[in-house]
Amino acid sequence: MVSGILNVGFVSCGSFGGRSGVSLDGFSGRRFLRCGSSGFRSKRQSNVTRCGVLADATVNVDVRDLGPKTLETNGGPVSVSSLLATVADDLQMLNKNLKSIVGAENPVLVSAADQIFGAGGKRLRPAMVFLVARATAPIGGLKDLTVEHRRLAEIIEMIHTASLIHDDVLDDSGMRRGKETIHQIYGTRVAVLAGDFMFAQSSWYLANLENLEVIKLISQVIKDFASGEIKQASSLFDCDITLEDYLLKSYYKTASLVASSIKSAAIFSNVDKSICDQMFEYGKNLGLSFQVVDDILDFTQSAEQLGKPAASDLAKGNLTAPVIFALQNEPKLREIIDSEFNEPGSLDSAIELVFKSRGIERARNLAKEKADRAIQNLQCLPQSEFRSALEGMVKYNLERID
Repeated sequence: MVSGILNVGFVSCGSFGGRSGVSLDGFSGRRFLRCGSSGFRSKRQSNVTRCGVLADATVNVDVRDLGPKTLETNGGPVSVSSLLATVADDLQMLNKNLKSIVGAENPVLVSAADQIFGAGGKRLRPAMVFLVARATAPIGGLKDLTVEHRRLAEIIEMIHTASLIHDDVLDDSGMRRGKETIHQIYGTRVAVLAGDFMFAQSSWYLANLENLEVIKLISQVIKDFASGEIKQASSLFDCDITLEDYLLKSYYKTASLVASSIKSAAIFSNVDKSICDQMFEYGKNLGLSFQVVDDILDFTQSAEQLGKPAASDLAKGNLTAPVIFALQNEPKLREIIDSEFNEPGSLDSAIELVFKSRGIERARNLAKEKADRAIQNLQCLPQSEFRSALEGMVKYNLERID
């Protein structure tokens, strides 16, 4: 259980105010509990809390970490690093700037931050901020990116990293990208403080952007992270969870950051509200599609490929799209999940039922539906290498499950 630090951060971040006009394809738009000091007891009677504060951080971003993943475009297989080659210089500058603002006030916290950044990752979120910024800048009459564009990308990377550190504590994950997680190496207290350190630094720089609309958008993201964790913690092993509930939780935990950061990039390009709104929808749909694909891969890839145990979400009672679809056709699956896998071999039986009931196939269709919407959201942009790269991101995501 994480305790003693919770009140400091999310209440402050949430006080910037909520975001209006968020559509989740028919969702009621309801908000869940404020992000402050909250503890929840799941069906397994484990206490779950969400941590957040406001402080400083340093990052080690390497565009070589974008990796050899491939996708099919008009010319055939293309690596993600090639897809992002148009913003490679921007990413290198991001790396340099993050190093300069991290500071070395506490060697333990800095070492913990280095651990997670050293674990790799594709750095897609700041890269997509740059892609949208460059795709929209000419529309707004800009010849190059602004200081605000670049600072936004840095803020987004720090917020994302902070959320990963806290997620690993909440999920008690031993591995992240094939390496030991921070709380495994340094302990829970240091891990929580390292995440708070990142949230604090990002929040300070966010305030210094002095753009109220962007401040509201990004501070809402931090609140959404907590709302997502609250929803997940309060619905473990709940076989009555709906697809709507799952998508809302996925929006909070994944798509909110993508959507809000991309819209913020468009705002700093001085483009019309209609384009900013389409960029938000693109990020939302892409983020949801990415989450569904990740949840499919949790069943279809090995622990070595995932960098964590396979089917780990199901084992912990976190029911994702493949399971939700499977439950509609397999009464036996409900019985097994309700038992919380207390019988030997019951988890393997549940996984088999997910495949047998076409849960994976239907989740794949859901990911494609969201991806198709994301492509449509890009139609407002003029043709450019940056728009092509944004379209390529959508295709790459689907290729991960082909």
